[in-house]
Amino acid sequence: MPIDLYCERTGPELWSEPVNALTNLAFIAAGLWGVREVRRLRTGTFAEVLAWWVVAIGIGSTIFHTFATRGTVWADVLPIAGFTLAYTLFNLRRFFGMQWGKAIAIFVAFYLVAGLLTLAVPDWLRQASNGTTGYLPPFLALAFFGILVAASGNRAGWYNLAGSAIFVVSVICRMVDPLVCAGFPLGTHFLWHILNGLMLGVLLAAAARFGAPKITGIGE
Repeated sequence: MPIDLYCERTGPELWSEPVNALTNLAFIAAGLWGVREVRRLRTGTFAEVLAWWVVAIGIGSTIFHTFATRGTVWADVLPIAGFTLAYTLFNLRRFFGMQWGKAIAIFVAFYLVAGLLTLAVPDWLRQASNGTTGYLPPFLALAFFGILVAASGNRAGWYNLAGSAIFVVSVICRMVDPLVCAGFPLGTHFLWHILNGLMLGVLLAAAARFGAPKITGIGE
């Protein structure tokens, strides 16, 4: 039984969300552009892995919006979660230049707090937001580390903050999708894809331009 979460899907057929599926090209385009930029600027393996990860987000989301089953939802969710965690470590390692031990300690502490805040969101708000409160940790990561990185004098922080601003708009598009179905059957979820593709492109630009290794370590 297909999962019917968005306005555009009106039946169980594979191609019932063509616009939602096709707009995942925004992620793939952002990721491939990021690969090119990382290689052009020789920023290193970690940054290139992030770029390919964005391509994986686009592929996974395309699979979900094509099949929309309980199994394929993981192809959508897991790449997004993985990128969020990896990019946070990238902030700590590359933008701050921290050693792995300190970076991991801050990483764990931050996501413990972010996870608790997400769990504390009341059910009525979770339902009213169309489940979008689940994206609170990545938003907090962009905003929190964006402020800290910018304050440290690294311009990559401003890219993080720009990404968080774009993310706010994309979240609104995801939230209102079920509310506009009657007047606009296509819905607004496709804008979530396009704007998030833009947001991830901004983050990859920061990685490519400011993410060269500052210290020598494993995995550089």
